[in-house]
Amino acid sequence: MEYRTLGRSGLKVPVLSLGTGTFGGVGEMFARWGATDVAEARSLVDRCLDAGVNFFDTADVYSSGASEEILGQAVKGRRDDVLISTKATFTTGKGSNDKGSSRHHLIRAAEASLRRLGTDHIDVYFMHGFDALTPVEEVLRTLDDLVRSGKVRYIGCSNFSGWHVMKSLAASDRHGMERYVSYQGYYSLIGRDYEWELMPLNLDQGLGTMVWSPLGWGRLTGKIRRDQRASSGRIAQGGASGGPEVEDGYLYDVVDALDAVARDLGKTIPQVAINWLLQRPGVSNVVVGARNLEQLEQNLGAVGWSLGADHIAALDKASQRTPVYPYWHQRNFNERNPKPTSW
Repeated sequence: MEYRTLGRSGLKVPVLSLGTGTFGGVGEMFARWGATDVAEARSLVDRCLDAGVNFFDTADVYSSGASEEILGQAVKGRRDDVLISTKATFTTGKGSNDKGSSRHHLIRAAEASLRRLGTDHIDVYFMHGFDALTPVEEVLRTLDDLVRSGKVRYIGCSNFSGWHVMKSLAASDRHGMERYVSYQGYYSLIGRDYEWELMPLNLDQGLGTMVWSPLGWGRLTGKIRRDQRASSGRIAQGGASGGPEVEDGYLYDVVDALDAVARDLGKTIPQVAINWLLQRPGVSNVVVGARNLEQLEQNLGAVGWSLGADHIAALDKASQRTPVYPYWHQRNFNERNPKPTSW
């Protein structure tokens, strides 16, 4: 297993981590994702550790906290061997303060996550979304306090806009507070918007990217082809609801390109899609999901090899979209404003 530093921190992480959104299956949305129990979760953790994947990602809102509880049970007795990231900000209760990134909510959320996980520290603590109602100084001072107390090791942000990230980093630098070391965001061959602003920002500011939903909300599993709708799995159960819309023609063009590369290399479509992400600038880690050991084995096969330049070029060409303004306009000035990838 390859390990990379997480941004400008000194933390080494495997290029794959296991996302635990399938753990629990509590609530309508998460039931569509999966319902992994403690026994199966323990088997998944066992296989991950055998493969060198020692990083596990969860969130306090996954299955109303059940994901954290199950993960905590699955790693019990081997906490020193693993890294755990979790997240806060989204709604966790009916009270007016049971949401957001206020000092009040974050301290309670962190302590609740620690209890559910059965641990005394969180390795990487992400803000799950940007809270515009709370001053960034309050958010960052609270996170700084959590780090100084030893309850959190590193901090990150997820689903922020570019200006959200930059405003936060500027406040950290101005006041000498802990700085975000990682950005966790959606990025896939059918979702390359991340490249327009967030990728160059994170490269410039030294945030290591953790990619979530690398298979485009389940659309790049190989189960969807031209004239073939998914008959099983997350997509068939409505698990892509809430995700971005993808035009059929565009999706099929990308899947066709993936299929051609996969056949050429003797790999699967998901393996090629994940490997493509691991070649992108600034990507430290790709969060993969698995309902069972079979799916996990499939994802583990995405590492240990690299796509060639010709294959990357074919995938880039099939997945290119015209960016929104001002990014399409900036392409006219690449000499002075170079882009990390061709989009």
